[in-house]
Amino acid sequence: MSAKSVEIIPASGTEVLISLNRLKKSSNNARKTPHSEAAIEGYAASIAAKGILQNLVVEPELDGEGGATGFYLVTIGEGRRLAQLLRVKRKEIKKTEPIRCIVDTTNDPHEISLDENVTRENMHPADQFEAFRRLAEERGFGAEEIAARFGITPHVVRQRLRLGAVSPKLIQLYRDGDLTLEQLMAFAITDDQARQESVYERLSYDRDASTIRRLLTETHVAATDRRARFVGIEAYIAAGGTILRDLFTEDRGGYLEDVALLDLLVTARLGREADALRAAEGWKWTEPHLDFPHAHGMRRAYPHPVELSAEDQSALQIAQTEFDELTEQHQTAEELPDEVDARFGELERQIDQLEAKRQAYDPGDVARGGAFVILNHDGAVRIERGFIRPEDDKAHPEAGEDGDGQAPDDAGAGHDQATRDGEGEEEENEEEDGEQRLSDTLVRDLTAHRTLGLRLNLSEQPDVAIVAVTHALAAQIFYVGANAHVVGIQPVKTDLAAHAVGIEDTPAGKAWSDRHANWARQMPRDVAKLWDFVVELDHDSRMALFAHCTALTVNAVKLPFDLRPRALAAASRLAGAVALDMTGFWRPTVRNYLGRVTKAGILDAVREGVSEEAAERISAMKKVEMAAAAEQLLKATDWLPPLLRTAKTEDRAGAPDKAEGHDVCSQAVE
Repeated sequence: MSAKSVEIIPASGTEVLISLNRLKKSSNNARKTPHSEAAIEGYAASIAAKGILQNLVVEPELDGEGGATGFYLVTIGEGRRLAQLLRVKRKEIKKTEPIRCIVDTTNDPHEISLDENVTRENMHPADQFEAFRRLAEERGFGAEEIAARFGITPHVVRQRLRLGAVSPKLIQLYRDGDLTLEQLMAFAITDDQARQESVYERLSYDRDASTIRRLLTETHVAATDRRARFVGIEAYIAAGGTILRDLFTEDRGGYLEDVALLDLLVTARLGREADALRAAEGWKWTEPHLDFPHAHGMRRAYPHPVELSAEDQSALQIAQTEFDELTEQHQTAEELPDEVDARFGELERQIDQLEAKRQAYDPGDVARGGAFVILNHDGAVRIERGFIRPEDDKAHPEAGEDGDGQAPDDAGAGHDQATRDGEGEEEENEEEDGEQRLSDTLVRDLTAHRTLGLRLNLSEQPDVAIVAVTHALAAQIFYVGANAHVVGIQPVKTDLAAHAVGIEDTPAGKAWSDRHANWARQMPRDVAKLWDFVVELDHDSRMALFAHCTALTVNAVKLPFDLRPRALAAASRLAGAVALDMTGFWRPTVRNYLGRVTKAGILDAVREGVSEEAAERISAMKKVEMAAAAEQLLKATDWLPPLLRTAKTEDRAGAPDKAEGHDVCSQAVE
């Protein structure tokens, strides 16, 4: 038929089925911003699961002469059209799929498109949360299935399900505008509705989300806690432990709910580590402890250098050679192959094990001594060896008769000592002239003159004076009862653990202990050889030992009714001289500061360290909540209480200049 066929246009308001390939985008659509990919994905998933729930509204396309072309322009429902085209691309439907539409030739297409997007109210999020929960509870849909039916991710579904499980009382407060979505998400960290409501009742008018989360997890242990890191999350779960997860923030592993179980696992593993250490190294005793215990009255022995056996020396050389060759072969590689990286790890462990054999404890000390197995602040096992109890020391008095010197207690930290004579038999203190013995009075007379000569000469030789003072300090710090020093300087050591509980287990306490142990390992076993040891040190090493021994005697602890204001003033000058910055050693926490000052003190700290606004936000909280909130606020700052600050001075706070010092000495001699 040559005549052009006439397309019949359905009457306005008629519902018709139109094939998808005959639908086009309308230029009259009020929505000009394209639909997002996520929105189209959502439409496609919903349509695939439930079909098109709302008809498209279309108008017929007309040609230049006003005749119908057979195509229709989508006035309302462009997103659904695009979703169906996506399904065609995925071969879920054909391009001729019939689409249910309403033809509208009466209304202005642009106006009804605008009306569709403006005159409607979205579902309240709370209704959506509860609706998702009903799908899960009543129809048994899992998060993945719900996600597939609505075109969203399973994680989003889990979040909405968790929100839907919040106490109905709190959900209603959210509907009424008395809670924000952020606050509701904070409550959703737990599904215990009674606990949610209890925490809500405890809140002040400032209902910060972080405060809500903290209160809901205050009886739990964070996965970042040293105990959790030591035991391992998998082992905790395998033992029946449960973990609370926050689906709305980065919780870094969640919160362990069964604290009693966790502590039991920690204690058991520390006990196994202690048993294994005792079996492997032969100590008389090993004790597991969560924190470093006090070792009052115990003497501490340290390992001494020993030669490697020929077998170990050969193995070390072979391992080191292979390590060096691998390093040279792969020094330009950006990333190591897995097998090479694994081999590097094996060689490093082998080298470390062999190098450790260069230091050994005296078998007698091992037989009567012990070690503490401690959980370190980073979640690793920390072993402190060489502690000998007084009763075990007394049972072997001969142990000290060869001049061995050992540091007492916690690496010379100043605890009580177990006094022993470290010099063996008393040497003859009387000079002899040929075979004739001198009288005690004459010996005293002659040695007094000798002492005066020593003083005069030593006063003119500061380098030797440093040797003498270093020898005297080291003899008393690293050797018990040796009485081997000639310079009458005595180190007075203050036990800091008696003033600050747990100070030994802080990173700074561990650093000091390691530094002291490193010096102790280098000391000659016989105190009679200590002078030669100090003399043979190079200048920098000798000064480092002198500084270490001197540092051990520093006491800047302020006690109630302290009557030494000049000493504390000198401590401030010393802090300036060494450029002390306590931010490297201390941070304010509830335990060490914020929980031990008044609310006004907490607010002053936040006001000074963060801002006036931050202090105002927490000002109405109760003391416990305020301290915890302040800890979080101050964590990222360098705030310190005044007692820990070092005054900035432009003048060098060290020794006076040499010329000035010489004048003073000259005047004293005159």
